[in-house]
Amino acid sequence: MRIDTIEVLLCGRDWIKETYDIRSDKHVNDPDELRFFKEYNMLDKNSTATTQIVPTNKKISRPTKTAQTFKNVHAQTKSSKKAQVETRIRCQGSQKKQPQIILLQEGTDTSQGKAQLVSNINASTAVADVVRTTLGPRGMDKLIHDDKGNTTISNDGATIMKLLDIVHPAAKILVDIAKSQDSEVGDGTTTVVLLAGEFLKEAKPFIEDGVHPQNLIRSYRIASTLAIEKVKELAISIEGKSLEEKKNLLAKCAATTLSSKLIGGEKEFFASMVVDAVLAIGVDDRLNMIGIKKVQGGNMRDSFLVNGVAFKKTFSYAGFEQQPKKFLNPKILLLNIELELKSEKENAEIRLSDPAQYQSIVDAEWNIIYDKLDKCAKSGAKIVLSRLAIGDLATQYFADRDIFCAGRVSEEDLKRVAAASGGTVQTTVNNVIDEVLGSCELFEERQVGNERFNIFSGCPSGLTATIVLRGGADQFIEEAERSLHDAIMIVRRALKNSTVVPGGGAIDMEISRYLRQHARTIAGKSQLFINSYAKALEV
Repeated sequence: MRIDTIEVLLCGRDWIKETYDIRSDKHVNDPDELRFFKEYNMLDKNSTATTQIVPTNKKISRPTKTAQTFKNVHAQTKSSKKAQVETRIRCQGSQKKQPQIILLQEGTDTSQGKAQLVSNINASTAVADVVRTTLGPRGMDKLIHDDKGNTTISNDGATIMKLLDIVHPAAKILVDIAKSQDSEVGDGTTTVVLLAGEFLKEAKPFIEDGVHPQNLIRSYRIASTLAIEKVKELAISIEGKSLEEKKNLLAKCAATTLSSKLIGGEKEFFASMVVDAVLAIGVDDRLNMIGIKKVQGGNMRDSFLVNGVAFKKTFSYAGFEQQPKKFLNPKILLLNIELELKSEKENAEIRLSDPAQYQSIVDAEWNIIYDKLDKCAKSGAKIVLSRLAIGDLATQYFADRDIFCAGRVSEEDLKRVAAASGGTVQTTVNNVIDEVLGSCELFEERQVGNERFNIFSGCPSGLTATIVLRGGADQFIEEAERSLHDAIMIVRRALKNSTVVPGGGAIDMEISRYLRQHARTIAGKSQLFINSYAKALEV
């Protein structure tokens, strides 16, 4: 190995960096020079001078004002007790190590340590403060106007967090927490954001005092375990209770959720409606089996629940007015095909030797559509619904035979009708049997506000329900829909877990009191950490 450069960093009041170039293989003979190299790890402690690489002469190439011999440098460092010398040797050769180079995007923040922790806490608490005023029965709504001109009125934590343009990476974690809470539980999004912000706020003084974050995390986990055990101890089971008692408890859960919402003034009315809808479908069915249809206009109390399916009347062709609008115990045929006369204009080629043959081609097209319509009529169905279009010819055909039809029904509504009526969606009209037909006790087309609705009630399976929501402005109805969604999720969660706890912050205050009492039995800093956890619950 050949020594190329020696850098001597003299550490004292001023830092002086001096570089010595060694380009010769001359042996070290001076004892002071040899002692200098050995003392600063330039040579092996047990080596002799005859095997070492040394400079050509004692004079070292560097700035004129500081030119010295190795002997003088050694004498200077020995005479100063405060001077600290660090020697770095750069080696060249096949085993030379290259310095690690990290390329970062312009503007990248590489800060770390206590300052960065405090910055993360400040950003998170700032986001939590945004939704703080929406919590509780006296919580206020937020009006959010985005750059696209859309206006949203809401006090739902998840909705507000989604609409905020948050840049700070630590604060974005709170957005993810709110989304997770909304998808898993449905409500409590504001509470979970505020609790996370309060935990960080209470931890901030300890971080500034030099407490390691892992010590805080360890104590917070202990407090969390104790809190969960206390919640289970205080929980009230709804198992074994009568249907009336169970409905009352579930209605209280829904009313607690709705009390802070825009429709809080009618929370008892909507809470009862939500409980009936959830009990109708059970907890194991998909959430989309409960439909919420919005109709602008009217009073909130004009809203109603359909134990079945309701959807807005679809586009219809001439002749629809002649169709009957009400049936008792009808058979329902569900299709996913077009019932419309169409001439082939693409991917078709006809070669005729006689112009008279053209009429036979036209007649064949008519025969195809009439054959489909005849099979639908012979199936015995009084209601025909299709995912695709039902044309004017088919509409008039069904009207002549007292059959109701509706085309372009949304996929979600068609699936809900199939689940409620017990029917099966068909992709062909060949061999339609009674087993694939659905049924209901009553079908009617009803006027709701300025809209007409097709309503299927008294369905045999009872696996779906629909809430028709009335209200004033669009923003009001949108917020009412979000509120009902939260209430539905909470009632389903209560039924699934079979336990409920007191609301209104009562359970939080009780856990805080319990943790403060428990903290008195703990020695050391953990007592302070658990007390801070208890204080955060009082938010």
